[in-house]
Amino acid sequence: MSQTQISSFAKPGQHRIVVVGGGAAGLELVTRLGDSLGKSGKADVVLVERARTHIWKPLLHSVAAGSLDRAEHELNYLAQAHWHNFTYRLGELMGIDRAAKVIKLGPMHDDEGREITPAREVAYDTLILSVGSVTNDFGTKGAAEFAVPLETADQATRFNRRLINACLRANAQAEPVRPGQLHVAIIGAGATGTELSAELHRTVRAMVAIGFSRIVPERDVRIVLVEAAPRILPALPEKISMATQALLIQMGVDVRTGTRVAEVRADGVCLADGSLIPAELVVWAAGVKGPDVLGRMDGLEVTRTNQLVVHQTLQTTLDENIFAMGDCASCPRPGYDTPVPPRAQAAHQQATHMVKQISLRLAGKPLEPYIYRDFGSLVSLGKYSTVGSLMGFIVGKSLFIEGYFARLMYRSLYKMHLSALHGHVPTVWRTVMGMFSSRVTPSVKLH
Repeated sequence: MSQTQISSFAKPGQHRIVVVGGGAAGLELVTRLGDSLGKSGKADVVLVERARTHIWKPLLHSVAAGSLDRAEHELNYLAQAHWHNFTYRLGELMGIDRAAKVIKLGPMHDDEGREITPAREVAYDTLILSVGSVTNDFGTKGAAEFAVPLETADQATRFNRRLINACLRANAQAEPVRPGQLHVAIIGAGATGTELSAELHRTVRAMVAIGFSRIVPERDVRIVLVEAAPRILPALPEKISMATQALLIQMGVDVRTGTRVAEVRADGVCLADGSLIPAELVVWAAGVKGPDVLGRMDGLEVTRTNQLVVHQTLQTTLDENIFAMGDCASCPRPGYDTPVPPRAQAAHQQATHMVKQISLRLAGKPLEPYIYRDFGSLVSLGKYSTVGSLMGFIVGKSLFIEGYFARLMYRSLYKMHLSALHGHVPTVWRTVMGMFSSRVTPSVKLH
């Protein structure tokens, strides 16, 4: 199939900025660039994304648990592009030709296998890669076949559907619920796995209370959280880890640390010590890496976990015209042995920084280094509690917080993302309306 370049959308001499990946960082960036450079005609801003809608990734565990309706939180890329003066192109990144300054997109097909868009090339002057990360199962036997990752909204919805079907099946069968039939094993106790375990503990019980009379949660339902490290939330401060684990154990979640998985099977998880955790539902939330396509970026430098290596300016080390940000980038952090951590606050900061970088680049001025500012860490356990720490820059130390105040701070992160996409006034209005609508909707999603 012949490839064609999408070049007619840019005016002659107009600088073309192509952003690949419409996650938190990518969508915030094209929205702000569209509102400034796109609206004024100073640049042609293009977003390339293989999905059609955006949902904030930290919400995926709530979609999987059924405590959040994804339709109420999804944003259509085509509509956002229309509202904010950038161009949205459906496509999946397959490679780059750096000499020709084009990205290569593969064909997109619908559920029936019919082609929607052909393979093609998109020219760029400045390219920003923001394709996020994917789950790293470390080649564990059976993980790809029997465990569900939570990288996309479709995967989260798939798990939720399997969970509901499992409850329907168990409630309708003639024989009693089998051991492990309604057990959920979550591999990886980072933020996603930990938050999911708490949400599932509540939503499964809420589902059973609505109409699954033959299921007894205390007897039939079990949530097992498995972590290879000595403690859960190993990337966060120990005080947060210990407080979170205590809350999970109090709920009844089976927390197992220092435990390695050898194999995932249809009937459960085999551990390195030879024991079996019976479970028909398995979520793999352990480890992240860059998408495989980053290894096909025409010689760009990547880490062992397939992240693009960038300078502090967020430019890739081997091409000044290509930037990377968010989870797919390995950005140095002066004074630390490790790069900038893959967190939502880092993605938001880098998107804000890239707006300035693009303006400097178009003006022919030197670029500025990105400096990560850690504002603390928060872990939400749904309606049970929220724990975390805020960086106290005035007193020079972090402040441990828990409960209602911590929950408000956690929600503020999402509101900050919405404000970047819609503005402050619409975000406040949507928040107020959401307070009223939540009172008349079910506490869990059952379809």
